[in-house]
Amino acid sequence: MRKFLMFLILVPIIEIAVVLLSGKLIGTIPTLLLIVVTGVLGLYLAKTQGFKYFQQLKTAIERGQAPGDTIIDGVLTFIGSIVLILPGFISDIIGILLVVPITRKLFKPAIYYWLRKKMKKSQIILMQK
Repeated sequence: MRKFLMFLILVPIIEIAVVLLSGKLIGTIPTLLLIVVTGVLGLYLAKTQGFKYFQQLKTAIERGQAPGDTIIDGVLTFIGSIVLILPGFISDIIGILLVVPITRKLFKPAIYYWLRKKMKKSQIILMQK
């Protein structure tokens, strides 16, 4: 809990510092434009990619396949899109890494590890019909 609280305090401070530094280096207007463009990009990706993964999930379920990878891709893409909407350049970098399929693959092992750990502690229960 302490780590999460520190994260909530430090991330906005770092984001503000980076935005101020960017404003100083490239100017106020270009900095604001970059923030707005990445926000609009995040909204667009949340809508289009979210629909794409929803369709893939639906198709996998209809075929009787386990939709594990599709669910994780969809969740990571959705989180990345939402993070892109937030103002700040560090969050934008994280959002882009989560949205781009090539770099999203880097996060999957950590997600699987976290899920396995939670399942071993019985904090996540899988139900089958």
